[in-house]
Amino acid sequence: MPRVSFKRFLWIFLRVGNLTFGGGDPTMAALQSELVSTRGWLTAEQYGLIYGLARITPGTNLLAFSAASGWEILGWMGALSAVVAMTVPPAIIVVLLTSGYEAWNSNSMAMAAIGGTLAAATGMMATSAWQLLAPQTGRGRRLRTAVIFLAALVASLRLAMSPIAVLGIAALVGLFWHGPSDQ
Repeated sequence: MPRVSFKRFLWIFLRVGNLTFGGGDPTMAALQSELVSTRGWLTAEQYGLIYGLARITPGTNLLAFSAASGWEILGWMGALSAVVAMTVPPAIIVVLLTSGYEAWNSNSMAMAAIGGTLAAATGMMATSAWQLLAPQTGRGRRLRTAVIFLAALVASLRLAMSPIAVLGIAALVGLFWHGPSDQ
């Protein structure tokens, strides 16, 4: 793992936490780009594990993700600073935006901008999903990945299964249905 500068680490979490819109998934996708692809501070496997554990952790999964990735990179100092960087400035921004919402609610241009932001955030969530799924679509694993993905989608949307149940069943299927590189 490359040497990690605390200043650079903190700046990444401040920047991503304050400038990424759309919730946890787009933010975690932006962090994957920074921490895995650009800097190499986490491996794809570490990122996947942290992401998966954060998704099943009660509470805000972005905080769990930030704490776990910070811990993995810089220990206690990384975990604490990542969570503070991801929460305090956005909380201040939310208070300021909430106070201005009443004035914007009747402004059609402001509402159009909010609609555009929502569309972009949805696209960023799709990007996050693809970044997690793509490594699992290697040769010999495409059918397994597609079946598990579609089954999870149906279980979530049509059968209204809880996320923990869907993840548990998917883990069991993955455990017994090995791909060629999983052996």
